[in-house]
Amino acid sequence: MGSNFFARLSDKYPFISLCVSGTDEYVGVIQNRDDAVTTLYDYGAVHDHGQKLQFLELAGVWWWESNHSVPINIFLGQDWQIFRYTLRTFTNKELEIIHGPICSLGDIAKRKLKRRSITLVRPI
Repeated sequence: MGSNFFARLSDKYPFISLCVSGTDEYVGVIQNRDDAVTTLYDYGAVHDHGQKLQFLELAGVWWWESNHSVPINIFLGQDWQIFRYTLRTFTNKELEIIHGPICSLGDIAKRKLKRRSITLVRPI
């Protein structure tokens, strides 16, 4: 796949990630990536055309109405539950993310810890 394909995909669907595991390619929305595993909602596992359109529509709602740091399943809640069967889990050693955004709950915790700093001053 050429870089032109990635550019067109990013413009139309900026929330879609392209991943490779072994010889298999996956297209979908990354739910979470931590130090050991990555979980992905696999668009290719959705077989019904109506559900494919709903997948893209709901993912667009998540992308444009959130700050992208909250995983899609938490942000959309019950609306996203119908796609639970498409969830795939990979070890980071076997998965290469070629293109697309990555959501990580670990980054949220790190950012919050860095923002808060408490200075203790001993009275003299």
